[in-house]
Amino acid sequence: MIENTKMQNFEMQDDDAIEVLHLKVEAKQAGLRLDKTVAQLAPTFSRTRLQNLIEAGECLVGGVVVTTPSRKVEEGEDIVIAIPLSEEAEPIPENIPLDVIYEDDDLLVINKAAGMVVHPAVGHHTGTLVNALLYHCGDSLSGINGVRRPGIVHRLDKETSGLMLVAKNDLAHHHLSEQLQDHSLTRVYYALVLGIPIPVKGRVVTMIGRHPTNRMKMAVLQYPGKEAITNYQVREVYRESFALVECRLETGRTHQIRVHMESLK
Repeated sequence: MIENTKMQNFEMQDDDAIEVLHLKVEAKQAGLRLDKTVAQLAPTFSRTRLQNLIEAGECLVGGVVVTTPSRKVEEGEDIVIAIPLSEEAEPIPENIPLDVIYEDDDLLVINKAAGMVVHPAVGHHTGTLVNALLYHCGDSLSGINGVRRPGIVHRLDKETSGLMLVAKNDLAHHHLSEQLQDHSLTRVYYALVLGIPIPVKGRVVTMIGRHPTNRMKMAVLQYPGKEAITNYQVREVYRESFALVECRLETGRTHQIRVHMESLK
């Protein structure tokens, strides 16, 4: 049995959208490998791709993350697997006003407004920063990230406002990316959080990956996951209930600030 549901991830920037498959093991699959079972129940996807998703921690069996494709299944077990959707349509230029803070022949600094999606994805074909950049810059954008993300050196979530670097050529893109990686170019984020982080200053080092039961969210995990490091400091406290927190990231994981601030409560 298979139920196929397409869901837009309201926070996600890395995968943009995922297709969530809800499967139930039938009698004829009892005792088979997990990857073979999923391939039988979802024949539109290759077994190799499904194996890779299982190993990446994108599969739940009975509500528990399973990363071993060879794990044997039992009749009646519920399987949930998250499959990133891909969309390769080339974005079109759109006359959308941009708040340009700085511009020269190599780069732009854009003040992205909250509510603007950075690049086209499932559910957001138009009205993105990329659509606006194509109109503003014409063909003068780096192509390192492909047709869907021209010039995009780093990203911000849809509801996050702030300055973004945009590269006008590949050389500038390479140099900006290297500076972000070696931290000679730093990014500072300010988050208004409910509650007061304890301690008020520190360094959070965790693994981050998909939430074990809600695959539309990210969470602190033991395994599997990717290392995430956030240096933070409380700058202001309001009514003993809210705090303005300065965050400096050593890594750039999906929803890193949200997940790390939540872990401090």
